[in-house]
Amino acid sequence: MGVVLRDVGDWARRRKVFAALVLALTLGLGILIGSVVSGRVAANHSAFTPPPEGALLPVPKPVRLSSAFATIVAQVEPAVVNISTTQLIARPRRIPRDHRAPGTPNEPFDFFDHFFDNPNQPEAERSLGSGVLLDPRGYILTNQHVIDGATKIDVTLAGDPNKYPARVIGQDGETDLAVIKISAGHTLPVAHMGNSQGVQVGDWVLAFGSPFTLQGTVTAGIVSAKDRSNVSDKQLQHFIQTDAAINPGNSGGPLVDMAGAVIGINTAIFTGGHSFEGVGFALPSTTAINVYNQLISQGHVTRGSIGVTFQTQRSSNPITLKELGAPYGVIIESVNPGSPAAKAGIQAGDVIVSVSGNPVRGGDDLVNPVMQTPIGQSVEIGYIRNGKRHNVSVMVADRDRLFPQTAAASDAPVAKTEPVDNHDLGLKVDELTPALSARLRLGNVQRGLIVRSVEPASFADDAGFSPGDVIVEVNRVPVYTVADFQREMAKLRPGQDLLFKVLRRQAQQTLTVFLAGVMPEEK
Repeated sequence: MGVVLRDVGDWARRRKVFAALVLALTLGLGILIGSVVSGRVAANHSAFTPPPEGALLPVPKPVRLSSAFATIVAQVEPAVVNISTTQLIARPRRIPRDHRAPGTPNEPFDFFDHFFDNPNQPEAERSLGSGVLLDPRGYILTNQHVIDGATKIDVTLAGDPNKYPARVIGQDGETDLAVIKISAGHTLPVAHMGNSQGVQVGDWVLAFGSPFTLQGTVTAGIVSAKDRSNVSDKQLQHFIQTDAAINPGNSGGPLVDMAGAVIGINTAIFTGGHSFEGVGFALPSTTAINVYNQLISQGHVTRGSIGVTFQTQRSSNPITLKELGAPYGVIIESVNPGSPAAKAGIQAGDVIVSVSGNPVRGGDDLVNPVMQTPIGQSVEIGYIRNGKRHNVSVMVADRDRLFPQTAAASDAPVAKTEPVDNHDLGLKVDELTPALSARLRLGNVQRGLIVRSVEPASFADDAGFSPGDVIVEVNRVPVYTVADFQREMAKLRPGQDLLFKVLRRQAQQTLTVFLAGVMPEEK
């Protein structure tokens, strides 16, 4: 029994030793495998192997895409500007109290009504838009409708509280584009134009601008369609459609691709409520850059024409074309007398099927190559009449001369937008005397220069002056006479800060108000 017991105990000890060895071996093998796998995982995270050429890239993770957006914004936003315009609007005529219709109760003559000038002068209506700097010297591309009819244009740069007066370089109504220029006194940041022809539906884009006066706004979306031509009644407008939010105030701002290049100018929205509903339109950069270059170099856009008109909708009707014996083409509706087309024998009812050997399947196939041909050169026009094909050489002429009514509507002159003269701030003042103060019911305000009128859209209007204000200081120097005022104004130079201390009567109280601005440039 004792021997047996020892044998059993020895076997048990050996089994425990064996089990311990197996456990240690298993743990060691597990640690080794874990280290190898961990190293491979770490290697996979630390190094990215790009897919083979031509293969689709993986969809970027949200963090990586957000970082890309932020990089683009930092690159482009300094070149995006805020454009504020002022336009004079006539207001209803005010009837003085002593010129009321017969039968109204008699009222005493009121000196207050007759002291202040021009009670029926126009009012200043202000609007807001956007633009993009394309030249460090201050040339800005924007929409024509942003500056149309403006009597004054001011530009605000990103991160700069100053307002810079702008002048119009040129405008093009056919594309709704315009170029304005500011002088900031230093080199300005610019955005770079891209090639909109390479844009694909589904590409990410960013829209920059100042919607609803919210300067420095950026929205993101995708290109939802290309070559939209049924958005406006203008033949030369073909848009990039996007779901990046575009709202009133975005007009003239850039639409930018993921390379940070401007591939469009935000121009229009499609909405029933005058705000964003998921469909916005930008004029392609390939169109915009051609207009920009011509406006910079010559102040207007020159386009070629052969002197014909057509309607794309009718021309695209296959039944009509079939009956006229044409497989495709555009049907001529009219030919200007004496135009190159008339001289070449082209008539209304002909179907133009080719330009310089290229098929014409729509209006753009006819218009674009003709417009791009230098004035005075010729294009080969193929057309069908009574089922027979004809080919003629037609010289290209200036479109504005062939269609002067279109040119007049397209390039209607913008009102004068030169900066206000530095000796005319838009203020008319009189010396205030105690007697005049009493007649105007100004209470304890006895001395100073009373503002008799404020010219709309002037420096004074922008600064916040109102008729009845009393100026008592200019740049901390008291002024009580017209001579005092003129002396202090003569010391100032364009671009210098200007501070007025003003007393204003309101609700039987005298308020002290400070109005400030920057001395305007000379004309």
